[in-house]
Amino acid sequence: MASRPRRPGYSRRAQYGQFAGYVLAVAGTMVAALLLAVSIFDPRSFASIRAAAGEVTTPMSSGLAGITGAIASVPQGVADYFGLKQRNAALRAQIAADRAMTMRALGIMHENKRLKRLLALREGQTGTVATARLVSSTASSTRRFAVLNAGWRQGVKPGQPVQGADGLVGRILEAGPNNARVLLIADAESVVPVRRVRDGLPAIAAGRGDGLIEIRAIDIADARLAPGDVFVTSGVGGIYPPNIPVARVVGRGRDTAQARAFAATDTLDFALVSQSFQPLAQQPDTQ
Repeated sequence: MASRPRRPGYSRRAQYGQFAGYVLAVAGTMVAALLLAVSIFDPRSFASIRAAAGEVTTPMSSGLAGITGAIASVPQGVADYFGLKQRNAALRAQIAADRAMTMRALGIMHENKRLKRLLALREGQTGTVATARLVSSTASSTRRFAVLNAGWRQGVKPGQPVQGADGLVGRILEAGPNNARVLLIADAESVVPVRRVRDGLPAIAAGRGDGLIEIRAIDIADARLAPGDVFVTSGVGGIYPPNIPVARVVGRGRDTAQARAFAATDTLDFALVSQSFQPLAQQPDTQ
């Protein structure tokens, strides 16, 4: 059997709700009529009432407007955040690319300076034999050798001095058709006559086999060697031309001191081979 629809009187709560709705509707109608009458017959009083109502409703309207604006700006804020994140990533990538390009430019600049020094050295040498590449070196061994990719076909012979853009490298020990073995000045068997730049102190630059050079003063007792003293070839011995930078002293000492070679063979790529130095024979005095 179908149930009958319930009437409003079936529930007391529904009756109270319906009655309250009627009361509010009648009250609203009366207030509206009263305000309409006041606005017609007493505009000043109506303006005061309207201003008072505005004072009450303005803060609520402002708060609602702020909440509405904040809610409306959420999508734009999210879009701006992701857009800013993408722009930051692009800027970081650009900075990394610029840094890599700068490092390459600095490397090219350094290489150009080094090659210019080597070119100036070649132009200043009248007895140049060959300019070749050092293809390998024994920087970690107790013996210090290097291999040059030029041999006797290019005019390279044993005993010829080898120098780089920064200083003396060593001398040719053995020469093949297209390669040669270089005895580095840091080798324990290497001995180079040198002199101190500031006062001409004669000395011997002897290799230690550990990458350093030992400076040994000769002909002068109790010679004082200080860090920073620069030694160049003296031309004595008939192999190395004079005034080639050899080493700089790194430790204080008397008669002997440790020094470091100017030419870093572990990073050197090109070297210059020149003729052995032959000092001019002294002319006999005929008077």
